[in-house]
Amino acid sequence: MARATAPLLLSLHLLSACQTPSPAPLAVPVEPAAEPAPAGWRAIALAEDRDRLDRLELAWGEALGEARARGFSSRLGAEGALFDPEAGLPRAMPPPGPYRCRLIRFGGRRALTAYRPYFCDVAVEGELLSLTKQDGSERPGGYLWNDGDTRLVFLGAVALGAEPVPPAYGEDSRRDLVGIVERIGPFHYRLAMPWPPSGASLDLLELVPFVPDEE
Repeated sequence: MARATAPLLLSLHLLSACQTPSPAPLAVPVEPAAEPAPAGWRAIALAEDRDRLDRLELAWGEALGEARARGFSSRLGAEGALFDPEAGLPRAMPPPGPYRCRLIRFGGRRALTAYRPYFCDVAVEGELLSLTKQDGSERPGGYLWNDGDTRLVFLGAVALGAEPVPPAYGEDSRRDLVGIVERIGPFHYRLAMPWPPSGASLDLLELVPFVPDEE
């Protein structure tokens, strides 16, 4: 009986050795989650302009550092919150109406240049506010996009000469302007534009509501 069982066991062993193991189940690839599409102003702003606004703090550092190195420390202190990068306050949206605007340019030909005030206007256009300069050979204009309680994003361009309105933002990158609007005091606002087409480190536009009795 033992002699008959041995060949049978050997055959079963050889048969099991010859069987091919079942392949492991194929792994199903997992696709990475798609990034959410940009919304608000980021859906419209060019990539280089989004980067420029994201690096506004660096532009402030360059502008103020050069001004101090060139002897403008007293002037910087005299302007108070206007030249303080951290001065932004809640409720940044400027009310519609006429404004007295003043441009201060950091860098370019000089470390700091303050230009004469001019008139600009904030108006309601659909769901956005617009900001435009009223006169002069170079007249910036564009729209303000809400970006939280403490700031708005400006996307615009410059009208030249006899042009009735600026070109649409993104139509000509050489004339595009982008910046951040903040409230820095009661009825006191500023628009900070990092590395504008002028070649400056930072252009600051101060906005104060125009009161006719001032004239």
